[in-house]
Amino acid sequence: MASPILYRKRLIPDECVLLKDDRLLYRDEKIIVTGWNTLKPRKDLHHGFSCYYLQEGIKVSRFYREDNSLLYWYCDIVDYDHDTDTDTYIITDLLVDVIVYPDGFVKVVDIDELVTAQETGLLTDDMLKKSLLNLNHLLQIIYAGGFNQLQSPIEQYVT
Repeated sequence: MASPILYRKRLIPDECVLLKDDRLLYRDEKIIVTGWNTLKPRKDLHHGFSCYYLQEGIKVSRFYREDNSLLYWYCDIVDYDHDTDTDTYIITDLLVDVIVYPDGFVKVVDIDELVTAQETGLLTDDMLKKSLLNLNHLLQIIYAGGFNQLQSPIEQYVT
């Protein structure tokens, strides 16, 4: 299976980083599953797995501590551009995120960044609308008890 080129684009802070060390585990037209180590060492977060749900605008990641214990699930609301000629994806973080803790507690974070980004012109009205609609879709899945379905493409790679 050929590996696509993946970039993570953030609006706050403004950066676009090549995810050169991410390992492609699976890909089809709907999802991309990767394994990775943190780009910048942190005390709490060491490595993880991510599943990019391309049509839904959601990236679901399983975050681990160094001892391989589950820290939490981290869900980014994203948009992406795909250059088919180079098989390059630029995954743009649309700022608002959802954290799902091992005990099931759900926390929505960074809503304030949406406002800041929109007020400063980093986020268009269409991007803001997409972010909020994708967030709503993700929360509906979680609250309806369907989060395990979003976890399943990653779970098969967990040791």
